[in-house]
Amino acid sequence: MRTRLTERFGVEFPLFAFSHCRDVVAAVTNAGGFGVLGAVAYSAERLDEELTWIDAQVGGRPYGVDVLVPGKIDAAAAVPGARLPDLIPEAHRDFVDHLFRKYGVGGPGETGVVGAGSPEDAGDVGRRVTHEGATRLIDVALKHPIDLIASALGPPPPEMVERARAAGVPVAALVGTVEHAARQVAAGADIIVAQGTEAGGHTGEVSTMVLVPQVVDAVAPVPVLAAGGIADGRQVAAALALGAEGVWCGSVWLTTDEAETPPAVKRKMLAATSRDTVRSRSRTGKPARQLRSAWTEEWDGAPESPGPLGMPLQLLLAEEAMARVGRAAEAGAPGARELANYFVGQVVGQMNQVKPARQVVYEMIEEYADAVERLRAITDS
Repeated sequence: MRTRLTERFGVEFPLFAFSHCRDVVAAVTNAGGFGVLGAVAYSAERLDEELTWIDAQVGGRPYGVDVLVPGKIDAAAAVPGARLPDLIPEAHRDFVDHLFRKYGVGGPGETGVVGAGSPEDAGDVGRRVTHEGATRLIDVALKHPIDLIASALGPPPPEMVERARAAGVPVAALVGTVEHAARQVAAGADIIVAQGTEAGGHTGEVSTMVLVPQVVDAVAPVPVLAAGGIADGRQVAAALALGAEGVWCGSVWLTTDEAETPPAVKRKMLAATSRDTVRSRSRTGKPARQLRSAWTEEWDGAPESPGPLGMPLQLLLAEEAMARVGRAAEAGAPGARELANYFVGQVVGQMNQVKPARQVVYEMIEEYADAVERLRAITDS
């Protein structure tokens, strides 16, 4: 396969694999694609360790890093030196405690989530999506021989673009509308990832089939990657037919052998249909597609719900809570399994087998070749 991006990065396939798991990133890169590690899952120190491991595994083959840099966060959290756990209202902590009691999560007396007495480390996941926290992750990433850095929310900040330019690293940016795409290019993005509402994680409301050709036309000649609803080679072929120079996939790797998806969540994904996802603010404070579960239904529909907080406060509250839910689910607590969920796109309906990431890559390429051959047969007839 040859596109502008395979030639630019020296990869065999224009398949960009986003994952929070270093093993997936390395496996896809070594299979001829381009792995991209999601940095928000890590502290700066841990990110350095993960990238050092990837460096050793890929032997100079290209890979990238994705940093979540939101354009807007909760105003209180933006105050320098703010201790994020202290900013979570008592009503929201009480609601999580209510869910734990209702669904039988935790033992007697184990109710507190993120209170004023929490250790300072409790706020780390929230700090990573502030400007200061994201900048630290960017600094760490650019110390490694990465070939791409991506901004996941909002235009890449000037510091990110300047540092990437100085390091000779292209900048990618994810968008959900044509207007956002133009803004990202103006901010200095070298590659646009047009992500449809089908995608897992933070998404807009426009479908991939509609969004991609509009973005391709709007930002030409800047190359575009298609994202959202892509898990097999037929969808890769469709994306390239729409004018994309490659695809950006995330959900499809969540049920691979290498993925660190919690076992209880992985089982739910393998059994899910494409109608078992929902866009909800209940995990991060911004609309993000994820598995529908008791967690999303309680936050979004229960009369006693205080409603999600803004980012990063809801992210902090939810990640602390879901870590405990995950432990209880693996211990066999049925209520915890009802609550458990994770970000995933509508292609979850196609994800019904556990396979090695390398096999997923090769199957997608074989399916792509078959799809192209079918189209050739149609046009030649």
